Amino acid sequence: MRLIVTDLDGTLLDRSTYAWEEARAALDLLRLHDVPLVFCTSKTRAETESWRRLLDNRHPFIVENGGAVLIPRGYFPFPVEASAHDAQCDVLALGPPYPELTGALRRASASSGCRVRGFADMSAAEVARECQMPIEQAELARQREYDEPFLILDADRTADLLAAIDRQGMRHTRGGRFYHILGNNDKAEAVRLLVGLYRRTGEDVETIGLGDGLNDASFLNAVDIPILIRSPLLEQLQAAVPRGVPTERVGPQGWHDAILRHWGGA
Repeated sequence: MRLIVTDLDGTLLDRSTYAWEEARAALDLLRLHDVPLVFCTSKTRAETESWRRLLDNRHPFIVENGGAVLIPRGYFPFPVEASAHDAQCDVLALGPPYPELTGALRRASASSGCRVRGFADMSAAEVARECQMPIEQAELARQREYDEPFLILDADRTADLLAAIDRQGMRHTRGGRFYHILGNNDKAEAVRLLVGLYRRTGEDVETIGLGDGLNDASFLNAVDIPILIRSPLLEQLQAAVPRGVPTERVGPQGWHDAILRHWGGA
């Protein structure tokens, strides 16, 4: 079986408008052939569930840069050992709790002398403005559990801040708009865990990954076919993912092209 793992912002969704319609034909093709499409994103569970409903996606999904893997209840033909279960999903939490991250970021900011502004410091209106999204989506984006996006306000002290985050025992990565502080988890760990569950069904699994940001590099290096969606960070992403195949077009247009090019049933 083929398994598609995709980032959302700047990849399946247009980075500025969040439009996805230009990928509709490719999405329909995957649905026709019952190909699992796994969202692997820095978005929160609440945000991702909203997009899953809109795009009629019923497969497992990965949130907050690998902070958790969420599997619809009964999706696999065997019990899933999870850290939590609710009415909708088995939740495999990989990242530390959100308060630990925000506390570490505050301490790193103070010790480095580099001012930051994270989602915990922003109102929903501020998040909406920074992300160019409706206020309703911004409210979902603030429901964070495993990852804190932040802006660096003193660019000349960026290196000092990132070193201070390392000393706190946390990791950092960079998406399209924000830096992120997270634990020792990443998207690659989450993808490997999920692929292992698919393989437990007895299927051979070939993985195709699509992403556009540096926070996607780890999981793109973990898949069989990594696709690099064209963006301003493409040169840096190519250096981080040497096997990556770049698209000619950006966002959902590039996503559509890549799926049609690499999907053998097209």
